[in-house]
Amino acid sequence: MTPIKLERGSTLVLATHNAGKLAEFAKLLADFGIKVISAGELNLPEPEETATTFAGNAAIKALAAAKAANLPALADDSGLCVAALDGAPGIYSARWAGPNKDFASAMARIEDGIGQGKRNAWFMCVLCLALPDGRTESFEGRIDGQIVWPPRGTQGHGYDPIFAPEGETRTFAEMADAEKNAISHRARAFEAFKNACLS
Repeated sequence: MTPIKLERGSTLVLATHNAGKLAEFAKLLADFGIKVISAGELNLPEPEETATTFAGNAAIKALAAAKAANLPALADDSGLCVAALDGAPGIYSARWAGPNKDFASAMARIEDGIGQGKRNAWFMCVLCLALPDGRTESFEGRIDGQIVWPPRGTQGHGYDPIFAPEGETRTFAEMADAEKNAISHRARAFEAFKNACLS
C-alpha cells in the first residue's frame, strides 16, 4: 500500500473540538503549506469512541470527520497508562476526570491506586489520518516516565503535573511548552506522521 501523501495547499480537518489542540496542530502543519480546520469549526458531530485501543478510537474520529467533510482528516487519541493500574486510565484518561474535567481528583485516584506499587507510567498518542474513501494510516508515539506525588507545576494540562519523563526530575507541568512538545508522545507520533505523509 502506498502511504497517503498530503500535498502543499491541501486542507486537513483536525477531528477535534478543542481549540488548544487546533492551534498546536495548525502551527506544526503551517511549515508544510497545509491549512487546518477543526471538526468544531465545521460543526461536525463528535462520534462515540467505542474502541478498546487508542488506534481504534483515533480511527473512529478520523473516519467520521473525513466522510462528513469530504476532506482528509487527522485525529489523535492519547492518554496516560500506569503500570501498577494495569495500564489504566489509558483510553479512559479524559473520562476519569469526568464531565467537569476534574483532573485533580483523577490524579488523586491514580495515586490512591498505586499505593506502594511501582510508579512506572507512560503517555501514549496515536494519530490517524483518514481519507473520505475509508483509507487510514496510524502513527504511534510513546514516552515513558514515573508518577510523582504530590502534583507539581502549572504548565500543561491533564495529568502533566504528576508525570516526570525518563531522565528528568521535573514533571511535564514544570516544563515550558516548547520543551515538553519537543519530547512528548504527541511529538513522537507527529514525527512518524510527518515522515510518512508530508512532503
